[in-house]
Amino acid sequence: MKIGFIGGGNMGTALMSGFISSGKFKAEDILVYDNFEPKLEELKNNLGIIPKNSSAELEAESDIVILAVKPNIIPFVLKDLKSDSEKLYISIAAGITLDALSTALGADKKIVRVMPNTPALVGCGMTVISPNNNISPAENQLVEDLFNSVGETVFLGENYMNAAIALHSSSPAYIYMLIDAMADSGVKYGIPKIVALKLAAKAVEGSAKMVLESSEHPMQLKDNVCSPGGTTIAAVCDLENNGFRSSVQKAIDACVDKAELMSK
Repeated sequence: MKIGFIGGGNMGTALMSGFISSGKFKAEDILVYDNFEPKLEELKNNLGIIPKNSSAELEAESDIVILAVKPNIIPFVLKDLKSDSEKLYISIAAGITLDALSTALGADKKIVRVMPNTPALVGCGMTVISPNNNISPAENQLVEDLFNSVGETVFLGENYMNAAIALHSSSPAYIYMLIDAMADSGVKYGIPKIVALKLAAKAVEGSAKMVLESSEHPMQLKDNVCSPGGTTIAAVCDLENNGFRSSVQKAIDACVDKAELMSK
């Protein structure tokens, strides 16, 4: 099975690298086309994947075509594709709906919208999958297996996709900001930045694992850390007083609003 990537940006590179690192796919089974020649050369040298000269050439040689370009580039890419009814087309472009993809590729084509995130690079990705009605159960399983190789997956109706983007695909950026802000505070109190980053990042990693593996609600886990009259509750109260939760929710709203605007 040949997997072709149109686009070699950050998300495409994360997926290509993740697929190879998982051990389930060989570098020679992954093809890529990008109109920026140095990027193709970089991917060939760093990952060993096979560069192609055009989208059409890549499509002809691939069983699965992954559209990994920015949303504003998608219309130009779609014009170059012949759209084969036997191939599986997967788009990771935010805001580009299944209807829009079907209009360009054909109503009978097998199309799946997926929204992964960059932690796929380290095998800890999360991918939301929304297939169109032409996808068989076996093909759904194929897509699920593909993205499970770089993390975990969940199927959601396309009407939830914009909210999902804000919750898992864009959110690593928020978490990186949180980690860096925490680390800078450590530096303020004399902890070297590299040490402060590790302390903050491991706290985030461990807290996420607790949420995923514990049967307790996140707020109960929070309460478990807060001793009466202690340091943690003082910090929690300060966060609440400064609108921490509402700031996060407003950021999610802004992300959803942007995704919905891009969908129109």
